[in-house]
Amino acid sequence: MRPDLFELIGYAGRLGLRTVISTNGTLITTVVAKKIKERGVSYVGVSLDGIGQVNDEFRGVPGAFDKAVQGVKNCRDAGVRVGLRLTLTKRNIQDLEGLFDFFEAENIERACFYHFVPSGRGGNIANEDLTHSQSRDAIETILAKTKLFKRAGRKTDILTVDNHVDGVYVYMKLLKEDPVRAEDVWKLLCWNGGGMYSSGVGIGCIDFHGKVHPDQFWWHYDLGDVREKPFSRIWMDTSDPLLCGLKDRRKYLKGRCRVCKFLDGCGGSLRVRADLHFGDPWAPDPACYLTDAEIGFDAEKQAELIRVGEVFQMPD
Repeated sequence: MRPDLFELIGYAGRLGLRTVISTNGTLITTVVAKKIKERGVSYVGVSLDGIGQVNDEFRGVPGAFDKAVQGVKNCRDAGVRVGLRLTLTKRNIQDLEGLFDFFEAENIERACFYHFVPSGRGGNIANEDLTHSQSRDAIETILAKTKLFKRAGRKTDILTVDNHVDGVYVYMKLLKEDPVRAEDVWKLLCWNGGGMYSSGVGIGCIDFHGKVHPDQFWWHYDLGDVREKPFSRIWMDTSDPLLCGLKDRRKYLKGRCRVCKFLDGCGGSLRVRADLHFGDPWAPDPACYLTDAEIGFDAEKQAELIRVGEVFQMPD
């Protein structure tokens, strides 16, 4: 839709930046796919919201699914690395097994399942978000199907995104199934830190107006403008209270997140979701589907949070 898209991609490449495209895929013709390849784009992520009619009804465009699938094929035929991006909602969780059948039939090499974030226009469809039990069931299905893919020798990469508790959940399952592997996984989780080193630290966003945000979901909070100040100065300016907190969030986390025994591996997950739900970026992530017992949140810790006024009504 932007006539200067490939000019921008080419310029970024000449600066030594790795470029990727996130798209609904419907406009990727064979000609466009060839241009994407020629400009050196390293990856194209095509978003879907389900299979067939489920996707089309969500997008409000009949035939959008078929066009997206053709876009994926055009990328693959042009030699461009391509994968799918799917946000888990109440509309598509019943299609998870069908989605994996689709991945297999279409030889999809990478699929990312995003947990819902009610940011921007997403706030208008907050009722599409999953309950904790639905999230947990969805992750169970994704893990089971991924394990079957692995056993069958398929090389499809399956990722879950935007809820760092997923890593903890995998670790908890491995404790029962393979304790030695679980120990290695926990070391990796702690090394990565979950959300601890993401928003405002290792992940940032510059929007099309030049405004800088802690991540791509935090457009309601500006850190500065790159047309007025270099990104490096904006990004390291800890006089901004939010940016200061994100760079050392352990000091600021509240509620269940602050007392969770898995904090080193999860890092308090996605702070913007807490901000959008509670109006407080340091509140617990409302998408955490682990129980109080699982995170070691006992009566004594609960009493302490009540004493300091850190009680948050978590959603189901």
